[in-house]
Amino acid sequence: MIALLDYGAGNVRSVINAIESLGEKVKVVANPQDILAAEKLVFPGVGNFGSMMKILEEKGYVDPLKSYLRSDRPFFGICMGLQALFEESEEAPGVMGLGFIPGKVKRFDINLSVPHIGWNGINIRQASRIFQGLQGDERFYFVHSYHVVPEDRSVVLTTTDYGYEFISGIQKGNIIATQFHPEKSGEVGLRLLTNFLDSDIRPVKPSHGTGGTQLAKRIIACLDVRSNDQGDLVVTKGDQYDVREKGAVRNLGKPVDLARRYYKEGADEITFLNITGFRDFPLEDMPMLEVLRQTSKNVFVPLTIGGGIRDYVDRNGRKYSSLEVAAEYFRSGADKVSIGSEAVLVVEEYLKGARRTGKSGIEEISRVYGNQAVVISIDPRRVYVESPDEVRHTVVETAAPGPGGERYCWYQCTIKGGREGRDVDAVTLARVCEELGAGEILLNCIDRDGTNLGFDIELINSVKQAVSIPVIASSGAGCAEHFHEVFTRTGAESALAAGIFHRKEVSIGAVKAYLKGKVEIRA
Repeated sequence: MIALLDYGAGNVRSVINAIESLGEKVKVVANPQDILAAEKLVFPGVGNFGSMMKILEEKGYVDPLKSYLRSDRPFFGICMGLQALFEESEEAPGVMGLGFIPGKVKRFDINLSVPHIGWNGINIRQASRIFQGLQGDERFYFVHSYHVVPEDRSVVLTTTDYGYEFISGIQKGNIIATQFHPEKSGEVGLRLLTNFLDSDIRPVKPSHGTGGTQLAKRIIACLDVRSNDQGDLVVTKGDQYDVREKGAVRNLGKPVDLARRYYKEGADEITFLNITGFRDFPLEDMPMLEVLRQTSKNVFVPLTIGGGIRDYVDRNGRKYSSLEVAAEYFRSGADKVSIGSEAVLVVEEYLKGARRTGKSGIEEISRVYGNQAVVISIDPRRVYVESPDEVRHTVVETAAPGPGGERYCWYQCTIKGGREGRDVDAVTLARVCEELGAGEILLNCIDRDGTNLGFDIELINSVKQAVSIPVIASSGAGCAEHFHEVFTRTGAESALAAGIFHRKEVSIGAVKAYLKGKVEIRA
């Protein structure tokens, strides 16, 4: 029996599913005594350091955790479960951690995108049983803005390179903790968890994994999910956002089945975009929750869910906040939530007063779950102009002139599935959303959607230059060469596609085979 400490923030369902998939039983900690009685304890977590420590204090878990750690019984901390072991964090000045390991948690101070999101390697600094069966050159999934800095280097288990070398894992006796997420690192992550659970495995130090690491570019499979005319949830795909063909919703498969397929094919992440209206549903009955629950049982890479992350009132008159909606998605297996139309409305209000209110969904979700959990999905279309002086928006000089020969354009944000344009541009939206607490931008393009003409390089570069958070390029991929183009001509960290994968025109494996040796990828 494995005890799992769930303090109430983030996706722990995937950790439970990963452990149970290995044949172990999990008991979720319900009170302080459960910690003291545990034989093996797993402590996963994402979010804000201050919020985490406050919840641990309120639940009475701090002293039992310290006692458990001093007893040197098997312990595995994941992400915030690593950071909690330290004395303090720059994320929450004045808030004390568990103090089991002397040292601090510091924010990345680099010229690269922060958060550090994606698949990176590890430099192995000491032997451990968790490395049994590994070569040492495997990649694991990271998603964080802060990293630990121990005073005693003897506890360092692994390091990783991102701008500079940082500590990505520690080991002190039977206490092991990693900044990366084994439960989101595919088969190699499951192997690492298997090794931790078997106390009889001897420590090993793989021969590889000591020569520096690089962050891989991510290939993301996107599944647009909506109800068809018969009321069944199906994966569909639009042509410039029109999902109907001969009057019926395009049906390209079942969401859970397709997600499993893409996981097996090597997708680095999977994104669900819920394009079904659900405003009349009580939150607990939303169909996408079950899709997430079922997917997370067999898919051990990050899952993002978008659609409906906003305040709403259901048919019973019950009011829900964006934070409540996001929380239910996280509890059902999502690692990140994607906010679309609501972000445009939030930014419009922000621009009226040029100040944060602290009350928007972007701000509330990032405050509780961390900015890495909030993705902003932008749906712009080109608006051509003769001169930059014609509009107050960010204007791009384009190599693809407009119908009247216009040499300039701006990218108008839309809402309601692209049906309504708003008076705000994509560059401004991305910049303000970063300021409000978003951790990643999913950049679509209505003009390129379904065209197979390639990504809009000009749009991607204009947004990427305006923000310091990662950008996912989307819309227009038609062949493997388009992924190479977007990764070599822009600074985008990820590229997303849907239709070409669903229709098996190009497989994820084919994309990675083409990129191998040209672009850093996860094999």
